[in-house]
Amino acid sequence: MNFLRGVMGGQTAGPQPSGAETIQKLCDRVASSTLLEDRRGAVRALKSLSKKYRMEVGTQAMDHLINILQTDRSDSEILGYALDTLYNVISNDEEEEQDESEDENAQKQADDLATQFTEKFIEDPEHITLVLTLLEEFDFHVRWPGVKLLTALLKTQGVQVQGIILVSPMGVSRLMDLLADSREVIRNDGLLLLQQLTKGNAAIQKIVAFENAFERLLDIITEEGSSDGGIVVEDCLLLLLNLLKNNSSNQNFFKEGSYIQRMKPWFEVGDDNSGWSAQKVTNLHLMLQLVRVMVSPVNSPGATASCQKCMYQCGLLQQLCTILMATGVPADILTETINTVSEVIRGSQVNQDYFASVNAPSNPPRPAIVVLLMSMVNERQPFVLRCAVLYCFQCFLCKNQKGQGEIVATLLPSTIDANSISAGQLLCGGLFSTDSLSNWCAAVALAHALQDNLTQKEQLLRVQLATSLGKPPVSLLQQCTNILSQGSKVQTRVGLLMLLCTWISNCPIAVTHFLHNQDNVPFLTAQISENLGEDERLVQGLCALLLGICIFYNDNSLENYTKEKLKQLIEKRIGKENFVEKLGFITKHELYSRAALKPQPVFPSPEQMLFDHEFTRLVKDLEGLITKAVQKSSEEDKKEEEVKKTLEQHDNIVTQYKELIREQDAQIQELKEKVASMTTQTEQLQATVSQQQSQIQQHKDQYNLIKLKLGKENQSQSNNQGDSQVNGLQTEELSQLREELEELRRQQTLLQTQLSEKDALFDSLKSSAQAAEAPAGGSDNAELLQEVEALKNQVQSHLAEIGQLKTERLELLRRAEAASSSTAPPSDKSSDAAKAELESRLAAQTSEMERLKEGRSELEEQLASATSTVAILQTEKSKLQTEVQESKKEQDDLLMLLADQDQKIHSLKQKLKDLGETVEDEDDIDARDQTSDEEDEDED
Repeated sequence: MNFLRGVMGGQTAGPQPSGAETIQKLCDRVASSTLLEDRRGAVRALKSLSKKYRMEVGTQAMDHLINILQTDRSDSEILGYALDTLYNVISNDEEEEQDESEDENAQKQADDLATQFTEKFIEDPEHITLVLTLLEEFDFHVRWPGVKLLTALLKTQGVQVQGIILVSPMGVSRLMDLLADSREVIRNDGLLLLQQLTKGNAAIQKIVAFENAFERLLDIITEEGSSDGGIVVEDCLLLLLNLLKNNSSNQNFFKEGSYIQRMKPWFEVGDDNSGWSAQKVTNLHLMLQLVRVMVSPVNSPGATASCQKCMYQCGLLQQLCTILMATGVPADILTETINTVSEVIRGSQVNQDYFASVNAPSNPPRPAIVVLLMSMVNERQPFVLRCAVLYCFQCFLCKNQKGQGEIVATLLPSTIDANSISAGQLLCGGLFSTDSLSNWCAAVALAHALQDNLTQKEQLLRVQLATSLGKPPVSLLQQCTNILSQGSKVQTRVGLLMLLCTWISNCPIAVTHFLHNQDNVPFLTAQISENLGEDERLVQGLCALLLGICIFYNDNSLENYTKEKLKQLIEKRIGKENFVEKLGFITKHELYSRAALKPQPVFPSPEQMLFDHEFTRLVKDLEGLITKAVQKSSEEDKKEEEVKKTLEQHDNIVTQYKELIREQDAQIQELKEKVASMTTQTEQLQATVSQQQSQIQQHKDQYNLIKLKLGKENQSQSNNQGDSQVNGLQTEELSQLREELEELRRQQTLLQTQLSEKDALFDSLKSSAQAAEAPAGGSDNAELLQEVEALKNQVQSHLAEIGQLKTERLELLRRAEAASSSTAPPSDKSSDAAKAELESRLAAQTSEMERLKEGRSELEEQLASATSTVAILQTEKSKLQTEVQESKKEQDDLLMLLADQDQKIHSLKQKLKDLGETVEDEDDIDARDQTSDEEDEDED
């Protein structure tokens, strides 16, 4: 203990040991002492020396301290001392404070020392797992040093430590529990730890997000007072930015969890905007950045559009516009708000329409767009604010043809209002002001009003400007070229040249208007051919681009400035190689590459504000086309035009044939549908015939039963009674039986006539079925005819049976007549009984005859219906066969014509290949045609 007192500062006799010797003795004490109290005192002494003797403690004591963490888990005090000592050795915070006034070598040495000890600590991944386990201890003296130690390790060797924590079981979950700690110090340091943990690691970011981090962080921000909160709110926002930036999965989770709606209260600023604290400005700035992360142009278009829609529906966009139009807002917050609103409305028609309806709280009210443009063309406004307004205007016009038309309309003569300031007037004022930055911004803004909009390019040609009193007005196009020729600043000329290139590209009418001025082409050729300084080379390149656009989009309507004459002029005055070299200088410029990276105009200084992002895309598309067009000879152009015309003609012919084939396909499809319908009808008729056959079979069975019954009764009567039973018949009854017999004969004659007619009809149907060519339809009709023939045979058999019954009745009549001529009649009683029995038998036979007649009538009606159906099917089948034959003939003719056309196209393609042109292969053309046909069929 005397030794420890000496280390801790007590007075001892004799020479004092050096720091290294003291640390060595303390390490020996930690390693060899068996008493916990001795080890605790030694570790406490090492902690007190760790800042002053960082190198010695780290080198000699680290292994002993790690061993303490592993073995003395039951004593929280010694664990806390060990963790604090390790933190002092690994952390570089104190060194940074002390080295502020020292040279860079000392700072670099301190950083190297931190890296060295961190690498030594994480050599064994179990050491990180050990610290994570210690974080489960609730004791403040263990948990807090553990959080600080892990944070220091992540700052020094972030990637390696992240990898160890990622594979550690429940590693991230243990760290997320820190946010739920009731002690603010641990919770706040836990935020710093999670910030370091989530930097640049998408896998850990996803795990943290799914551990309910969004909910906890938003709750903390609300508890701390949102934008009015302190440094804790800033830490939460920084952690949210780490989780969401460049992480589409977390962004989608944030949106789907309805967390965007919870951001709206952050931007509810009061009427009194004076006295913004620095912390509030920082918090609100981070909140705006968080909104921008969700709608950044680098995100997928679908995700961005979904977030934009959500921000409009929940009122977040409206809240941002309120800040935009508020007074007393700090300049940097206003600038960032403008940038945020820009990306919330970019490419979203609904949001753009809402922004167009926003008015500033002025008297009279003015549209927000006009107020922002007034700031953009005002040279007294801050540079970053003017850049933000330009970006907002560009985003408002992005994919917004309606907005483009409204801006251009404010410049047209019929819509100008002299009593109010419009966006078009502000743009023209900035375009021709003395401030070069205003010239550039106005030119780029006006170019975005024409981007990919041929209608507005033509409309802008109508704009007339009054330059001075007493002089006629000049067109806006002419005024731009006049300012170019006056030799203004480079920034102004670059802006005007970008506007002109955007204006006349892909617009032959604008090219004609530009060439109509006799001074424009000589001015461009003079600019390109001169040998000027480095600053002017960019202007020369843009002049070459403008002249190349005049060649490429020239419709040869002006005789003096046709494509061929302009190319001859370039060859004589400039030289093709020189022209191409000047044109290629645009893309080699450093500021061109910077502007091509992202849509937002971000420039370190106004002098470097030369290129617009959308213009870089235009240059990329046109440079190769213009170079190729200029280097071609006149003969090649003529041949190419002839080939193009020929190909267009052939394409038109092929298109016509395709349309014809498409129509025929539709007709064939319609005929197929008819055949299918008729097939269905035939199946229904077959079902009907089958049903009728079953009914006929039932009638036949009933008839056989009746016949058998009558035969048995006649046999028994003839055996028992003989002829004596009919002797009592009277003369009147015999005459009645004769009349019935005559009636049956007439009916039999009529049925035989009808049967002969049906036989003739069946013969005709059989002949037509045999003459049919279509195998499917012919087989169906033949089967139907066979079934009808069977039905006819059944009817004939039925009629034969009826005739047999009549024959039996005739025989009965003969017997009655013979009995009437006998000698003596029987007694009255026997006569009356025989008469009654005979009458009952006759009545039964008569009723049976009536029932058979009715069955015969029904069978005749069914036979007639089936016959008419067969005739209709035969007629429709004949029509279909005729139409199919005609379609086959027309398709054969078309195939012959297409073969001829293919041969001609093949020869023309061969000529193009001989001339050096690139021609698509037949497989590519067939694939494209097939895709087009499928799309047309889907539309049909």
